[in-house]
Amino acid sequence: MSEIRASTVLPARRAPVTLPTEDGLTLVGELALPAERPPVATLICLHPLPTHGGMMDSHLFRKAANRLPAMADLAVLRFNTRGTASERGRSEGTFGGGDAERYDVAAAVTWCTRAGLPRLWLVGWSFGTELVLRWGNLPAVEGAVLLSPPLHRAGDADLDAWAASGKPLLVLVPGLDDYLRPPEARKRFARVPRADLVAPERAKHLWVGEPSVRIVLGEIVRHVNPHAWPLPAEWEE
Repeated sequence: MSEIRASTVLPARRAPVTLPTEDGLTLVGELALPAERPPVATLICLHPLPTHGGMMDSHLFRKAANRLPAMADLAVLRFNTRGTASERGRSEGTFGGGDAERYDVAAAVTWCTRAGLPRLWLVGWSFGTELVLRWGNLPAVEGAVLLSPPLHRAGDADLDAWAASGKPLLVLVPGLDDYLRPPEARKRFARVPRADLVAPERAKHLWVGEPSVRIVLGEIVRHVNPHAWPLPAEWEE
């Protein structure tokens, strides 16, 4: 048995993907699948603000792709929104300020649907939560996870739309967040009956450090595939 660390990469089937958007762009990404069986659900990751370094390799999403196919039988789709670059490459287009990215969200959901992937959950982090709330309330989406939601671009009308949909929201708000802290978050998300708000006291906006990473991945699995929860701290090679 080996302890799972920040650099751990567990077995999975990983392949590069390209996502065509309705407005004619091609986005680059990667799909990670369980190595030996079909996934039970799918995570579609929407990264933090690209103008501040956010991309598909932002550490929580890289670690989700490195671990959750093996540990929780989840498919993990990561991709760069328009104009964003990472080791995988640069997606076409230019940053749209959260508006044109509606086509990027739709492209990812459509691609997963056509690929036959099951139970689509959006996972947004910071800027990515704005994309989830504004553009991710689509028929094929089962629910969503919001990591460090600032609620800058998304507003009460977006929250009301999610409330009306009846779809679950898992909302992780760091106790030491830079933008939206738990007391205000509880007030804002109270209008969404199926919002489950979790507020780790010592966590920060970027969820740096293995204890914070384990909180995030554990809560995602607890909601999306509870049969695989709690996640182990060790892995048999």
